[in-house]
Amino acid sequence: MDTTNLSNDKLLSLARIAEAAERYPDMCNFMHKLVQKKSNDNEGLSIDERNLLSVAYKNVVGSKRQSWRTLASGNFSDLDEAVVSSYRKLVEEELQAVCKQVLDLLTEGPIKSDNVQDEDSVFYLKMCGDYYRYLAEFMEDNQEYKANAEKFYKDAFEKAKEKLPETHPTRLGLALNFSVCYYEILKKKDEACALAKEAFDAAIEKLDTLNDASYKDSTLIMQLLRDNLTLWTSENQENDDAQGGDEQQ
Repeated sequence: MDTTNLSNDKLLSLARIAEAAERYPDMCNFMHKLVQKKSNDNEGLSIDERNLLSVAYKNVVGSKRQSWRTLASGNFSDLDEAVVSSYRKLVEEELQAVCKQVLDLLTEGPIKSDNVQDEDSVFYLKMCGDYYRYLAEFMEDNQEYKANAEKFYKDAFEKAKEKLPETHPTRLGLALNFSVCYYEILKKKDEACALAKEAFDAAIEKLDTLNDASYKDSTLIMQLLRDNLTLWTSENQENDDAQGGDEQQ
């Protein structure tokens, strides 16, 4: 569909229709065009537009990440290894293209805009961290992707701690994803546990300040932080115990 001459309102309407129809690649195209137009006019995105952008790319990338995990699982011993490898490479190329598309869109658009509010800025920096993390997930030898993921997450977290309350869903979601990046991508397990614990404890202390609008989102993310922390602490303890046994032998 040619989106060249469509108005912002028309693009937004089409994005909502595409979401309802679960046609997420189309939704990405509509939101990509909308963000480009608004960025060229130095206009910020509304919360609704920002969230639609996130949903569109998250669904497309999420599907491709799941496909990659399946292909990388090694559960195809009865099939030609070269064929599986070739198909996985195709998925990786698609995944890389989508991640780079959204990263270019964000870094050349909303992040540079003069009309970005504090919470929006954290949101976009977090998104960049997320998509560099996705790239680093299947391109493990690419140190640049790992470094960029950590940089964007750090920049976002510093701003979040300065500008957003401890219970804000965007700040908590950032802490959750940053800690996952530490644990799974950067292999900095102590930092992952420390970050998750810091974010959870800080939010618990301010739990009585939560308003009804964000209570459900914030408490859900807090639960995920606690679940991860419990799992990681258990895994680290098991590793320590195993290592201790080896040393004693």
